[in-house]
Amino acid sequence: MTIRHVAALATIVLVAACTGSTSSGPAPKAATQTGLVATSLTVPQGMGGAPFDVDRQVLIPSGWKMSVYARVPSARLAAWAPDNTLLVSVPENGTVVRLVPDGQGKATEAVMLRGMNQPHGLAFVGSTLFVAQSDRVDKFAYADGKATNPRPIVTGLPDAKSPELGGQYAHALKSVAVGSDGSVYISVGSTGNISVDDLKANPPRASILRVPPGGGPAQPFAVGVRNGTGLAIAPDGSVWTAVNGRDQIEYPFDRPYGDASGSSKGQVIPDYVRDHPVEPLAKLTAGRNLGWPYCDPDADIEPAVKGSEQNPSNVPFTTDVETNPDGHLLDCSKLPRIEQTLGGHSAPLGLSFVDGGLPGEYEHGALVGVHGSWNAQPPRAPEVSFFPWANGELGKQQTLVGGFQATDGSRWGRPVGAVLGPDHAVYITDDQAGAVYRLSPP
Repeated sequence: MTIRHVAALATIVLVAACTGSTSSGPAPKAATQTGLVATSLTVPQGMGGAPFDVDRQVLIPSGWKMSVYARVPSARLAAWAPDNTLLVSVPENGTVVRLVPDGQGKATEAVMLRGMNQPHGLAFVGSTLFVAQSDRVDKFAYADGKATNPRPIVTGLPDAKSPELGGQYAHALKSVAVGSDGSVYISVGSTGNISVDDLKANPPRASILRVPPGGGPAQPFAVGVRNGTGLAIAPDGSVWTAVNGRDQIEYPFDRPYGDASGSSKGQVIPDYVRDHPVEPLAKLTAGRNLGWPYCDPDADIEPAVKGSEQNPSNVPFTTDVETNPDGHLLDCSKLPRIEQTLGGHSAPLGLSFVDGGLPGEYEHGALVGVHGSWNAQPPRAPEVSFFPWANGELGKQQTLVGGFQATDGSRWGRPVGAVLGPDHAVYITDDQAGAVYRLSPP
């Protein structure tokens, strides 16, 4: 069995999901939930504080079980250590905690690293631990439950402390993944929604940087990546990212939207914003441009038509009328299409791959923590998504775990990331509930 998992997330609680206006109208369509059943979440003794002070139901595949494994306030990314303990980043308090299983289906928590600058992305290569802080990435020697001998991979990454940013950085958290050749990939989010100056910064923000094997300066690997919170290496060695797209997109077509009279071009229309742009799940190659902020992925089968069905696969781009009105800054028609997408403002965070270890249709695929939107009423629901993997490509989004949101839009949890454990269970972090869950197949 081969298990590759590099969970990567971006955004602190302040910007934990895509922001935008709340609108009325039909709820965004959820991912496929075929075969899921409502099941009570198991809460071990001593872990019953809110939100688990009442019975919580989750939607999971029939025969599977889900329980609270640990309580970690503001838990974000997770990675399995060689000694079969789970490390979890907590950027809110600058720590990385270590979860040690107690043999009874839960874990005890101990702080392993402290005093860090918003530690977020975690990755292991053998006994070497990579930790992405907001301003740097370091590697540590891991042994006997301790991370020691930090050595810098890259320093001087932009964050809110960078003088030129004046304390304003909406997506300061960094993700990290290590390729099979030893290349280190780092996600560097945009400073804001459509902050064009990010593209000219050094190093460029809104990009995925690459440090070559053996070290060296970080260079742009992919650009136009507004906030590539999900960052992981696939079983075939390719690099993938899951991206949080822009908010408050203006209607880009010179025609009426729905029943409007006259052209709606350039207007911010809540019904349109709710589902646009879709969020990319893309395979990265050297020099790829994912379009931001000049081009927006548009999955509508009938572009410009209100209520159009969407095809989430092989998605083309529409020119952003606000930032690229005549298309001269970037020709959106020439950009490679996006391999897979999630619904608008899904806020995908952690991304990891499963290559064996789960049963049946879940044996090979990608796991994505979906934080959920603020752009609809009710909002797009948080979930853990699964994308099947075959022949080097990902299939369409499915729901692996749902049930975190009530019909009125209120939520008791928001998944961040999901990684496969050595016991063939999936471990899910939730920063709103302050928990790590264990999802076990039959």
